[in-house]
Amino acid sequence: MLMVLQVVLYCLLFTAMVRYAVRGGAVDGLYFYPKPVQERAIEIGLIDRETMLHKRKVFMTEFFIVMLAALVLIIGVWNRVSDFKTAYLQALLILEVMNWFDGIVIDKIWVGISRFWNLPGCEDIPYVQTWRQVLIKRCILSLVWIAGAAIVAGIVVLLF
Repeated sequence: MLMVLQVVLYCLLFTAMVRYAVRGGAVDGLYFYPKPVQERAIEIGLIDRETMLHKRKVFMTEFFIVMLAALVLIIGVWNRVSDFKTAYLQALLILEVMNWFDGIVIDKIWVGISRFWNLPGCEDIPYVQTWRQVLIKRCILSLVWIAGAAIVAGIVVLLF
């Protein structure tokens, strides 16, 4: 039951970080959108490329640090894990759930339903991923998280 709570809290943190990225409006998170939407938004003057790339770099750095620190603290401090296998399995579970949460809840439901993500002048360009795109991307990322979980577990073992 504790792991369920931790996974839910981690996904809520993920959601809060995405919301933080777009605190000034959807255009602040233009780097989340497909390339054709980015190009149109730049073309019509919603943002310039340099600003978009800078926002992406700053956010992704903050996102990586916060999400990694939270995961390490959940496993190492909250769960008091110090062995690699347990740390790996917990990291893998949390990262895989987050991966699919991102694809289904964030990409398909939140972005797909909320008008918040609509960009003026870009309404004719699809920006919500199809189910096929979500499945392909999430399956690829599932493989990536196999290695990512090993890195997290290594950090946990080194620190705790």
